Amino acid sequence: MLIDIIKCHGSGNRFAMVDAVAQPHVAATDLAALTRALCAAPGMQPCDGLLYVVRDAGLYAMRMFNPDGSEAEMCGNGIRCVARLVRERYIGDDMFALRSGGRTYHITRCEDIFPQMPTFGVDMAIATRSDDFGFMPAGSGSFVAQTIPALDAELRFTALSPGNPHIVAQADTVDLHRLAALGEAVKHLKHDFPRGINVSLYTPCGRQAVFAATYERGAGITFSCGTAMTSCSTAAVLTGLCEAGRDIEVYNRGGMVRCLCRIDGGTITTRLTGNATYEWSGRASWDGTAVTGIACTARMDAETALYDRFAALTAAKYPSATCR
Repeated sequence: MLIDIIKCHGSGNRFAMVDAVAQPHVAATDLAALTRALCAAPGMQPCDGLLYVVRDAGLYAMRMFNPDGSEAEMCGNGIRCVARLVRERYIGDDMFALRSGGRTYHITRCEDIFPQMPTFGVDMAIATRSDDFGFMPAGSGSFVAQTIPALDAELRFTALSPGNPHIVAQADTVDLHRLAALGEAVKHLKHDFPRGINVSLYTPCGRQAVFAATYERGAGITFSCGTAMTSCSTAAVLTGLCEAGRDIEVYNRGGMVRCLCRIDGGTITTRLTGNATYEWSGRASWDGTAVTGIACTARMDAETALYDRFAALTAAKYPSATCR
């Protein structure tokens, strides 16, 4: 079986994307097995998962699989890449809806975050309760800046779900070793985290600006995570670090996005805006068990170089001591 793929990224969060609408034979295969094989295939690294463009409830939709083959309900960086493909191939509108994980998300083709860089925004309704928050006291409506003693006695976590579950905590610096330890510890705390969880640390790096890093459930530490940056910016508003209704710049090891958190009564909606960059397109050979070859057919070198310039400029805006 030959499968056309696009290697793409949102804020340095890299994926292989497969248009399963144009390639209906893909839907008949084991998507989890294909994901594991493609993510591990020579020439694909780094690859933080696979994005499948499908149809759901009459709309174009995303299915996102982590490198370990587990399926995520939502991926903020990935859905921007899917939005670009759907707009360019099927819709053409600047505003439309996409589905992921059984939910509908409003998409906007936004003003470029950097000149000539394709930029999309996704509005995410933020839930403050979830069955994934086993640590939350019964009857609580939210969990904001509180400790989870079984995980860490000092960090004060905020629990949010923009489509998938997150805990985020403000820290003086973003220590990747500490973050990795937190992500690994979650796997052994089944009562508090029955289906695992995404864990992030963030720190302020200016007015209406934070730096964030994430240990992603099913993937480990990635260069960025869209729903995590959405959650970190939302937590920064809920704890008073940043203001609602104003753009928040969220820096990460892969670049930068903008988040806009709006609170209307008990409703929280945060828009995540950032790049959707294509690196190359090609074709993979899949025999149902293994990827037997990958051929690159076209490289988007100018697009890749443009993003590299943007990432270098954003990296200069936050102190190197922010992340270690």
